[in-house]
Amino acid sequence: MSNQLEKVQELIALREKARLGGGEKAIAKQHERGKYTARERIAQLLDEGSFEELDMFVQHRCTNFGQEKKHFLGDGVVTGYGTIDGRLVYVFAQDFTVFGGSLSEAMAQKICKIMDMAMKMGAPVIGLNDSGGARIQEGINALAGYAEIFERNILASGVVPQISAILGPCAGGAVYSPALTDFTIMTKGISYMFLTGPKVVKTVTGEDVTQEQLGGATMHSSKSGVAHFATEDGEEALMLIRKLLSYIPQNNLEEAPLVKCTDPIDRLEDSLNEIVPDSPNKAYDMYEVIGAIIDNGEFLEVQRDFAKNIIIGFARFNGQSVGIVANQPKYLAGVLDCNASRKAARFVRFCDAFNIPIVSLVDVPGFLPGTGQEYNAVILHGAKLLYAYGEATVPKVTVTLRKSYGGSHIVMSCKQLRGDMNYAWPTAEIAVMGAAGAAEVLYAKEAKEQADPKAFIAEKEKEYTDLFCNPYNAAKYGYIDDVIEPRNTRFRIIRALQQLATKKLTNPAKKHGNIPL
Repeated sequence: MSNQLEKVQELIALREKARLGGGEKAIAKQHERGKYTARERIAQLLDEGSFEELDMFVQHRCTNFGQEKKHFLGDGVVTGYGTIDGRLVYVFAQDFTVFGGSLSEAMAQKICKIMDMAMKMGAPVIGLNDSGGARIQEGINALAGYAEIFERNILASGVVPQISAILGPCAGGAVYSPALTDFTIMTKGISYMFLTGPKVVKTVTGEDVTQEQLGGATMHSSKSGVAHFATEDGEEALMLIRKLLSYIPQNNLEEAPLVKCTDPIDRLEDSLNEIVPDSPNKAYDMYEVIGAIIDNGEFLEVQRDFAKNIIIGFARFNGQSVGIVANQPKYLAGVLDCNASRKAARFVRFCDAFNIPIVSLVDVPGFLPGTGQEYNAVILHGAKLLYAYGEATVPKVTVTLRKSYGGSHIVMSCKQLRGDMNYAWPTAEIAVMGAAGAAEVLYAKEAKEQADPKAFIAEKEKEYTDLFCNPYNAAKYGYIDDVIEPRNTRFRIIRALQQLATKKLTNPAKKHGNIPL
């Protein structure tokens, strides 16, 4: 055999060795836990045969604690690029079979390399996290590695989409990379995220808590809002990434992909003419409205189980990707509170960063009152949503279905926050407050002097309702561009978006604003 052939054989053998990660036994263990290996995950995520691996032969350089005797090719992370639906993406997948996927300096450099490439090429970065945290043997070098990754997450924010899937443990400093990215997906029963684990919690606070209770997928997708999606298994998480990317552009200078629309743009939805109940205290389901007006009823909801009083997610109108923000009268009467405000604000800012128009469906009676909300800074959280809408320069179409009162009217993309097209249904009530509250405030003194105060207040309430609890008073001032027939909502939104396709608006030149955090 010639020397060259021998070297080729050696390369093939080394590649085979690298592809085995931590070896057959470690791979079998990973499968026993119900988890796929890093390379299996990448194969599921990307278009078949599109993956190009980089840095397969990288090894750690640590000589402490006997580490010099343990080397694996690739060192605990698989990195490279490929395509999803033919579009370029960069991927890193932590390999739990090598040192428990723990992060070394060399591993961090591999991750940073593909993040830098993604920025140059203007393509999304997808991180598949499955790691025991920092490699303790490397000490401060591992911490420096994390910081290098975080800095790139920060600089890439709003430039290229960043998606994190948590497919195993993610603890300590490691949690900050997913927290800095645009979307975080967790897997039930397999993944968890926390800054300090159950043992430390027990030592410091005396609390007895399991990993699942402290940082499981269900907790983070319903209580903390850290996770945007919780899936049943790893495979579903990877398919969700593919679906999510179909609504998003490659970078901040491009538009989202246009899809051929098979749903007639002038489709009338007669059910909408009767969906709002006669009683202002009765609920209806905003999901029914969303499903009726978007293309083919296809809605990719984000943070479904967190702050259910507001609905956010992606849909299409005439094949064009949009972000939808909608109050949900069926949950807490659709009020805004701390969590709903920050959930919607972050989504609005994502859409604005990536040129995705925002459609807001409004039915909001106000902000949730009480010490719980005030102590938790509902003023600041509400201001986040106000700031996000006011700052956004993408096309903004707002439809008010029923209630739109006071401060909550302002923060839900009103005309003065540069709403481009503001429509209202005939059932819309746009006022400083509801008629009952207004009558109490305005006529409290006079009522005391009446023979029948209740009847007097009721009469004044009706007067207020006739005067202000309708869309025409706002329309009179041009704050509402048109009052529309509910069944025609889909067509009117599509026509508005078509008109706004060439919108150009820039904010004043500045380093950046100081959003109320």
